[in-house]
Amino acid sequence: MVLGKKVVVVLPAYNAENTLAQTHAEIPFDIVDDVILVDDHSEDRTSNEARTLGIATVIRHPKNCGYGGNQKTCYRAALNAGADIVVMLHPDYQYTPRLIHSMCYLIAHGLFPVVLGSRILGKGALEGGMPIYKYAANRLLTVFQNLLMGQKLAEYHTGYRAFSAEVLRSIPIEENSDDFVFDNQVLAQVAMAGLTIGEITCPARYFEGASSINFWRSCVYGWGVLKTTLQFVLHKWGVRKFAIFDLETGRKLDMSQAPSTSFSIT
Repeated sequence: MVLGKKVVVVLPAYNAENTLAQTHAEIPFDIVDDVILVDDHSEDRTSNEARTLGIATVIRHPKNCGYGGNQKTCYRAALNAGADIVVMLHPDYQYTPRLIHSMCYLIAHGLFPVVLGSRILGKGALEGGMPIYKYAANRLLTVFQNLLMGQKLAEYHTGYRAFSAEVLRSIPIEENSDDFVFDNQVLAQVAMAGLTIGEITCPARYFEGASSINFWRSCVYGWGVLKTTLQFVLHKWGVRKFAIFDLETGRKLDMSQAPSTSFSIT
């Protein structure tokens, strides 16, 4: 715990058998109370590896639900487990778990309700091997979003983030895509709610075995980001309303679908 707040790390996993042990070994269990792994119907032995490592809660989807769908299950399970702070960490060892201390302390002390591990602050992205085209797209999309959404983030596209439980309960996550643009939609929702997002420098690793979407999927993601940003502007200006940004009537996490964290689902 951090200042009496329960910290739960969620691992949205897909074919992470070969990198899960390295990721798990660096999780700081002096402050992390629970780890929940959601296996999105992997083709390898990710779930078995998680159990071997002693991860108490391993949830395996009976079919592939997509990256966003995986996270929805992660957050339902974390809230169901009584989390006060939820850290979403990819189990592919691209991001170091050693930053969990810093991210959680910023939330526990009330400085930020959301904290991102940013690859763009400093030189972590290119030095870690991020492809040039992805770096360029990251920078262009971030500038575009900052201008239209009134933010000053270093990047919107990191997969390493921590939330207070209150944030996850307050935004209409169920309205979001089940695909990769889910991450971007969540940050746009946080911005629409007027919440402040903190960032810390995060080194990143790009290597064979680390999950990374291909060029075509990156293009689909990029278009999704542009669409999300334009929807944000139209909704905020009152030109057109979108359920994804309706903080009052948009669908929050459906906790009736939350799996019990007392046993594994296979």
